[in-house]
Amino acid sequence: MANKKLNRTSEHRKALLKNMLNSLIKYEQIKTTLPKAKFLKPQADKIITLGKKDTLQTTKLLVSQLQDLKSANKVKKTLSKRYQKRMGGYTRIIKAGFRYGDNAPMAIIEFVDRDIEAKKVDVKKKETAKDTDKKEEKKIASA
Repeated sequence: MANKKLNRTSEHRKALLKNMLNSLIKYEQIKTTLPKAKFLKPQADKIITLGKKDTLQTTKLLVSQLQDLKSANKVKKTLSKRYQKRMGGYTRIIKAGFRYGDNAPMAIIEFVDRDIEAKKVDVKKKETAKDTDKKEEKKIASA
């Protein structure tokens, strides 16, 4: 009875936590429901604290808990350096109203002093007008 069940089986809950941790580490800010954010916050803080200890054992623990080498490396190299002098409280939860479909309370969970550019990791840059004109010319020429 120690933690929230989130209306899921234990395997589903573990997978949900792992995926949310990886997303939070990758983007440094995610929007989710309030109970999920409250469930994620202590786990994220523990991961950062684990990353601050620079040993082989903690690296192996990070990789085993996150199941993602990129996320583990980001925790070890970037986030642990950023929060080296901070004693705790690496994340914050901001309430963000209610979801339209089912009126569920929404929240934004983010790292304190986060990198704003991390949110744009997967967003591709827009093509300029010149690039699109060149592509159209190539299509016409090949046809």
